[in-house]
Amino acid sequence: MDRAISTTTQQRRRLRTWLLGLGVLAALLVAGLGLRTVLQPSLRRPDLLTARVETGDVDATLTASGTVIPAREAVIVSPIQSTIRRVALAVGARVQPGQTIVELDKELAASTLAKLDDEQLRNQNKNAQLRLTLARSLTDLQAQQQAQDLKVSSLQSALRDEQHLLEIGGGTAEAVRQAELNLRTARLEAARLRQQLGNQRQASQADRRELGYTVSMQQRSIAEQSRKLRQADISSQQPGVLTWVNDNLGATVQAGDALARVADLSRYRVRATLSDTYADQLHPGDAVLVRLGPGNDLRGTVASISPAVDKGVVTFYATLANDHHPTLRANLRADVAVITRAHRGVLRVKNGPFYQGGQEQPVFVLADGRAVRRVVRFGDSNPDYVQVLSGLAAGEELIISDTKAYADAPELVVKP
Repeated sequence: MDRAISTTTQQRRRLRTWLLGLGVLAALLVAGLGLRTVLQPSLRRPDLLTARVETGDVDATLTASGTVIPAREAVIVSPIQSTIRRVALAVGARVQPGQTIVELDKELAASTLAKLDDEQLRNQNKNAQLRLTLARSLTDLQAQQQAQDLKVSSLQSALRDEQHLLEIGGGTAEAVRQAELNLRTARLEAARLRQQLGNQRQASQADRRELGYTVSMQQRSIAEQSRKLRQADISSQQPGVLTWVNDNLGATVQAGDALARVADLSRYRVRATLSDTYADQLHPGDAVLVRLGPGNDLRGTVASISPAVDKGVVTFYATLANDHHPTLRANLRADVAVITRAHRGVLRVKNGPFYQGGQEQPVFVLADGRAVRRVVRFGDSNPDYVQVLSGLAAGEELIISDTKAYADAPELVVKP
């Protein structure tokens, strides 16, 4: 016979059911939390690069590739066509003014100078001959003019005699007219000779001037060739260091070919190249920052910009405020940052692999062992810092390592 279940037993069974359900629910909750923990991305703190947001200055820059070059470098060229006979100094040697660097063969230049001297002697002889010829011509004309003047005087006397005879009845009018005609003809001939003599003097002066010009030009050619011959022993006009020399003995060089370079290595400047895409942002007078290595940043100014674009790049030259810094060396490679804009007292964070170059991008901010994804708006940048426009506050710490692989994760677990 069935018996009724007591109230106590029923309560105990219901409690057991509830406890079992709560246990299953708790187990499911714990399992879900554990699975979430297992599936959530995590990073180790020692593997991360982090930086804090701070207040400071940010200079917008253009990045260029630079080379340190001497501030002054003299290129010494060959004054004559010749061959290299001897190289007196090696690259790296210190050069004093007037010290011979390269000796050229002077035989051809000396022969040319001798030929010029001979031509000058011939010109001088021609000048002497011309003087004699002109003097003879002038003497002949002067003699003819004097003879004609005497003839005019004689005809004047003859005219007076005929006129006197006509007055006393001893002559005829026809004789007087003939005497007048003879006198007039003689005077015209005398005037012609005077004019011819004047023309001859002017022509003689012109011929002498022309020959004088020829002699003067030849003398300048001789002086120039003599100077070139003296300069055949190649030397520098300024002290410095020999940075390059044509040491190919016996090689033929033309007038104007470079033979050596002497540089003043106590002062330097920078030659840099920049993509022509940014050419319109580059101006003379822009401030530059030359980075020679960690802790070696030198400031300077854009001095000049090449007007031509070569293979897609623009070349410019920068002077340095400290152009004798001990780390400066000729042909030393350097990174050059051209400062186009300057921001003072703005929020900034150190530049790093996280920065993608856009104005707005997600970053991960560290807080309580987690890295929370946040969208931040950035402004101008340089190799050192990025300007923060919005999305971050001073003192916050963010990951500046490359986090592109976690771009879609809302947060990351940061393990010690």
